[in-house]
Amino acid sequence: MQTAMVCGAGGFIGSHLVKRLKKEGYWVRGVDLKLPEFSESAADEFLKLDLREQPNCERAVITPEGRPFDEVYQLAADMGGMGFIHAAECEIMRNSCLINVHMTDASARLGVKRYLFSSSACVYRDMEPDEPELTEEEAYPALPDNEYGWEKLYAERMAMTYGRRFGMVVRLARFQNTYGPEGTWQGGREKAPAALSRKIAEIEGGGFIEIWGDGTAMRAYTYIEDLLDGIYLLMHSDLEDGVNIGRQEYVSVNELVCVIAEVAGKEVHVKHIEGPVGVRARNFRHDRISAIGWESRFSLREGIGHTYPWVKAQAEAARKAE
Repeated sequence: MQTAMVCGAGGFIGSHLVKRLKKEGYWVRGVDLKLPEFSESAADEFLKLDLREQPNCERAVITPEGRPFDEVYQLAADMGGMGFIHAAECEIMRNSCLINVHMTDASARLGVKRYLFSSSACVYRDMEPDEPELTEEEAYPALPDNEYGWEKLYAERMAMTYGRRFGMVVRLARFQNTYGPEGTWQGGREKAPAALSRKIAEIEGGGFIEIWGDGTAMRAYTYIEDLLDGIYLLMHSDLEDGVNIGRQEYVSVNELVCVIAEVAGKEVHVKHIEGPVGVRARNFRHDRISAIGWESRFSLREGIGHTYPWVKAQAEAARKAE
């Protein structure tokens, strides 16, 4: 039986990835500071460990039988939505860097065969909405818009360096904005689809919600099942260096509000306020991941159709509990 270890298994993407690997027949260990918030972990074993500490990383990459894991999926990071990324720059740089330094080093030195690092579309520069899409190579010359992106670029370089030195197969997945059920939906770390779903769920039809900026910033959003397909295909492919994974369906924040409102069956009015907006746009090519058979199966409308009812149910339960 193949063995896999998922770092960040208590988080949104990590907890879903554990379920996917179990379906593929793996023995899976999940590792995180916390258990999944919205469902029980599907992992065969779950270790609560602080991966900023080197000894914990060394413990995490060795199976109960004393062998290194066949595959390590490094998704652990200190991250959140745009508000958190702008407010917690020091925490992001320190915590995520420590995790990646120690986990990459432990995996390579102790003999892990394949290592996937979850990088981000934040490695790319700010763009105009109508600019031609960038290839992965055009992340250089590097000019990320925020420190989160700079840390991701450094971690990519470190993983590649350790892969060369120790013969560990390294795969670098550059995630786009990912959403779906069982993701953070309140508290300041939630991403735009969940935050807007919560706001719309909490108002009556015809009510107002607030959004940061003028709502014209363009984004592409990837449903969780599509991302999991891409992660699994990439890990078992021959693709080296960075690989974009994400749906090519670009919408403004204002348009995202309209999609959620349609799913909710509500008339929604928007009040634009000052706040961190991030880049105007990021447009990417997906030729590399498409070349190994990946394609997005969920439109934004379909993905929100699965996500909004879940967020609405969480918001209603929270109100009843107050």
